[in-house]
Amino acid sequence: MRIGDLAKATGTTARALRHYEQSGLISSERTTNGYRVYDERTAVRVRNIRYLLTAGLTLDDVRVFLPCLDADVATAPPSARGLRVASERLAVLNERIAAQTEARDRLEAALRQKTGGRIRSVA
Repeated sequence: MRIGDLAKATGTTARALRHYEQSGLISSERTTNGYRVYDERTAVRVRNIRYLLTAGLTLDDVRVFLPCLDADVATAPPSARGLRVASERLAVLNERIAAQTEARDRLEAALRQKTGGRIRSVA
């Protein structure tokens, strides 16, 4: 399967696939003309990578799941290491959300003070 076919089959882009390959998460063979050719099973691996990224993990986090990326990650029993990585990522996300919430609240308070309590949404 060539890169465009894999991208289409997995709902991703050729650029993302090259990035996953550069990160060591997927691999390809090269034809004599230099085209990347992927095994059909790579589609499962890419879908699992996308699932984990969508869940909020980073590519570095996904590396922990390499041994199980070729099966159904969503339904597989979690490993202790996978749970630890996911918990650590959740803590990071919660810290970022808290910081953003505080910034929003400070900005909202400043706007209310400057506008006499009226805040106009610019959406």
